[in-house]
Amino acid sequence: MKMGASAFRENENCLSQTSKIKGSRPGKNVQLTESEIRGLCLKSREIFLSQPILLELEAPLKICGDVHGQYYDLLRLFEYGGFPPESNYLFLGDYVDRGKQSLETICLLLAYKIKYPENFFLLRGNHECASINRIYGFYDECKRRYNIKLWKTFTDCFNCLPVAAIVDEKIFCCHGGLSPDLQSMEQIRRVMRPTDVPDQGLLCDLLWADPDKDVLGWGENDRGVSFTFGADVVAKFLHKHDMDLICRAHQILKPADKKLYPYGTGAGMGSGRPVTPPRNSAKAAKAKK
Repeated sequence: MKMGASAFRENENCLSQTSKIKGSRPGKNVQLTESEIRGLCLKSREIFLSQPILLELEAPLKICGDVHGQYYDLLRLFEYGGFPPESNYLFLGDYVDRGKQSLETICLLLAYKIKYPENFFLLRGNHECASINRIYGFYDECKRRYNIKLWKTFTDCFNCLPVAAIVDEKIFCCHGGLSPDLQSMEQIRRVMRPTDVPDQGLLCDLLWADPDKDVLGWGENDRGVSFTFGADVVAKFLHKHDMDLICRAHQILKPADKKLYPYGTGAGMGSGRPVTPPRNSAKAAKAKK
């Protein structure tokens, strides 16, 4: 997909502005114009809709979890893994809310998506949803630094993000987890965009569900949304679809949790590939993430 000269220059300026503060003090804002940000949303939205809602990707690529407005952590991540296009990336969602620089974070990610559409991929997280980021910080940041209209432009963009990816036909990637409604990959492909995130069903579960090593089958989710699923559900899913493992985000793995719980089979086990960690059962983690 080609970009006009004016749009190209604008995107290059956004990349320059959002990456030039490397090495400066954390917390320094990047003040893009409202027009530049709106352009990022509109162009990336167009690219998202031109690509499948279920991405089929090839290694090598680096898979990254929640960023949550931690802009300087994102820059450090790129310093560690290689700035695009040195490395290919798949992000699993939750770019905004909680952190203090959601705007810088999402603008840099969208600018990279526009510049490298076949090497840089963004999935939707549960916080790329108006009803969630209206509460957890992004709405207030947009309102304080720009206006509510710009937040609505982001909402239109988020409603077009892909929701899952398969890497090398063996690794299933999403933000949240599995769904009792998911019987075939074609069901994901049939989800029409733009779309909000419903309160229940396949799309909701892909963005909200959590694994639980202590559960067999499907269980009640402490978040009050979606389900938890046990290792037996994962094993059945992987066997049915001839995959090795599930790669997801949505939960923090505390430093004290030194043991990872691999939810995979075959080549995924012991191979150094990312695996699904257990649900954090701490009482404090019961709040929505």
